[in-house]
Amino acid sequence: MSLLSRLRCITVDVTGTLIAYKGELGDYYCMAAKSVGLPCPDYKRVHQGFKLAYTEMVNKYPCFGFAAKMPNIVWWKTCVRDSFVRAGYEYDEETFEKIFRRIYASFGSSAPYTVFPDSQPFLRWAREKGIKVGIISNAEYRYQDVILPALGLNQGTEWDFGVFSGLEGVEKPDPRIYEIALQRAGNIAPEETLHIGDSMRKDYVPARSVGMNALLLDRFRTPDAEEWRKSGAIVLPDLVAVQELLCSEKSASAC
Repeated sequence: MSLLSRLRCITVDVTGTLIAYKGELGDYYCMAAKSVGLPCPDYKRVHQGFKLAYTEMVNKYPCFGFAAKMPNIVWWKTCVRDSFVRAGYEYDEETFEKIFRRIYASFGSSAPYTVFPDSQPFLRWAREKGIKVGIISNAEYRYQDVILPALGLNQGTEWDFGVFSGLEGVEKPDPRIYEIALQRAGNIAPEETLHIGDSMRKDYVPARSVGMNALLLDRFRTPDAEEWRKSGAIVLPDLVAVQELLCSEKSASAC
């Protein structure tokens, strides 16, 4: 029996799998500073500052402050402020508030993201096959409520259910997030589910650990892809190739 004929659910990662960032984070931080009349911050310093600040926030307040009951906007405000401070930019409260509002609004909209052209067709194809489609992402609530819909990836037409770390209090690579997805799909058996992502550590390994089928996308030709293949993972360039693989198997239904 082919995999396609056995599948009742497909779960999909978001960033790097369905969508990607446009430009660099520093571009948006610079634009925010310039919008209030300040000189553009040094991109490399801001980028490095953000990496350090974000890592610290994730360690102190994982899942965007879920356990600490920290409001999403407070989590991000703390992270953004620390990013600038670590980069050597300390602004007065009024100036920082203006900069932050611009950044928070930008990343809560469709502006910084682009949808891969094969994402919507693949998700709709899967649902037309009668397969439930779920989103599994280490993301905050705005991905579900604002960002994905603004990008044309809507619950009800492109996907059926979402599992977002900021709403669940658990994040990849913790296998529990995959168990939550199986429950939300209607307690579908893991062997009847395929997970598609772009990270061996966060997607492939934990999905396989709970018994799901899994494969990886290598959209950006990462040097790690060869190691993924050597470890036994199926690695494909895009969702078109995934659909072709599922349709090419013996006994696969008409595609």
